[in-house]
Amino acid sequence: MLCGVPDDPSFPVPRKPVVADHQVPPPRLYTYFDAVIRHGSIRAAADALGIASSALNRRVLDLERALGAPVFDRLSRGVRLTPAGEIFAAHVRRVLEDVRQTNDAILELQSSMQGHVAIGSAESAAMDVLPRLMARVQRAHPGIRFTLAVGAPRGLLEDLLLDRVDLILTHEEPDHIDVAVLATARKYFCALMRPDHPLAGRKTLFMRDCRDFPIVMAQESLAARALVDATLATSAMTVKPVLVTNMFEVMKHYVRATDAISFQFYLPPLSQAPADGLAAVPLADARLAHTSLTLAARRGRALSPSVMTVAESLRGIVENA
Repeated sequence: MLCGVPDDPSFPVPRKPVVADHQVPPPRLYTYFDAVIRHGSIRAAADALGIASSALNRRVLDLERALGAPVFDRLSRGVRLTPAGEIFAAHVRRVLEDVRQTNDAILELQSSMQGHVAIGSAESAAMDVLPRLMARVQRAHPGIRFTLAVGAPRGLLEDLLLDRVDLILTHEEPDHIDVAVLATARKYFCALMRPDHPLAGRKTLFMRDCRDFPIVMAQESLAARALVDATLATSAMTVKPVLVTNMFEVMKHYVRATDAISFQFYLPPLSQAPADGLAAVPLADARLAHTSLTLAARRGRALSPSVMTVAESLRGIVENA
């Protein structure tokens, strides 16, 4: 049985192969509608589909009558989606993607584990967790291929809802009805500095302890910056960063070369020395002491066996962190 993401995010990996002689066909109307969008005109779409343009136009008109609103603006050189058409197009894309994922999953069950897994991730998790996870999965299942997209929380959520990725790892727990949270783990939010920095030996720090040193900040779109800004907003402390960037690796290289301090999420136990050679000291400010990493998928989406295998591996890492 093909499993999706249920309300209770606990789903089994299929164990018995299922042989499929046929693929699940997408709804014909949706295929027609998608073709008009891709080709930019009813005539061009009809030619590509091998049907009469008058027949395709009638299907579009039937759709508009059913919806009670036009889906295309007719232009001199083609068509353009209306606001109602944009809403319906998002639905069509999701349905067609679900059909494709379902067919891929059924085909996977007929042979050895293989397929494509797309993950959207915060940068810290992309560096701390995913390279080793992907290598381990591929050693067990060489046919699995990965795409990894690093982004900010809002972009990760959008990619998940639009099925651009199968899973996300994010620092902001998604508060959306169409998102199923599969696992959540504590993640330290730390001040990073050179091991010989005057503050490196502290057990914990407050933001105010860092004010006498140069500060490196993440760009406003990143979760780390939002946390720091929220903390600063409740204090009398002001910060004029010496460097602002959207790349944490740039922050780390700068910190190694100076006595500056940057701020970053950190997943492994703090008893383990950071692999990058920097000291990581947890921040104890109220907004910073209880941060987390969340693994999520789109609720109701049919996940292929390869995606479920990766999800289970990630869940184990996140829950045991």
